[in-house]
Amino acid sequence: MYLNIFKIGGNIVDDPKRLDVFLDTFSHCREKKILVHGGGTLASELCRQLGIPVEMNQGRRITGPITLRVAVMVYAGWINKNLVASLLARGCRAMGLSGADAGCILADKRKPEPLDYGYVGDLGKESVNVHYIQSILENGLVPVFSPITCDHAGQLLNTNADTIASALAVAFRGFYMVRLRYVFDREGVCCPGSEKPLSLLSRAQYEKLRDQGTISDGMIPKVENALCALEQGVGEVFIGNTCIRL
Repeated sequence: MYLNIFKIGGNIVDDPKRLDVFLDTFSHCREKKILVHGGGTLASELCRQLGIPVEMNQGRRITGPITLRVAVMVYAGWINKNLVASLLARGCRAMGLSGADAGCILADKRKPEPLDYGYVGDLGKESVNVHYIQSILENGLVPVFSPITCDHAGQLLNTNADTIASALAVAFRGFYMVRLRYVFDREGVCCPGSEKPLSLLSRAQYEKLRDQGTISDGMIPKVENALCALEQGVGEVFIGNTCIRL
């Protein structure tokens, strides 16, 4: 039995046409499925409107205490519930969640060295409560995860959505045939000077393109998480239409 895990970011969430196309496709998938979303564009826009500095490092958000409030409001609130409502309108029985809900995805606050990312969560091997999430799936519901988690002490944390999608794929690999697909505003990972996406991308190719600066910023954690999932036994991983291979 297949489990399809889709991850979308702000470039899809903030584009009504692309989002409609994706939600139509997602809702028509009859196999078990999970949606993980980010929403960095909207969070950054709101931060700027509120006069809150936006700090990023290699595509990852540095989250201070005020930025954390914005992230929770935008990710676990506005974006999550709009996605759930849009899926329900398409006949998809979606259930909006954060990692903090029922402790289904617990994280640890990232250590401040060598760079202090603030209230950012990292996931370990036992982060995902597989049995709780599986009970949701087996009841015919579709989990829609925002990138908000918490630690064992109840501290909310902003956690990279690509990482959450990868961790979910790894956690469920022993229960289902897992497909992990990162969906964004391009058809896949492209070579320099070409709009045509690569059909395959290996670790060796990725490292070469990263060192050349062709793959940078938010694409780095995306590819790293894709490779991590494959290394831990996930069957299929795609970034757009580019198939990732070890």
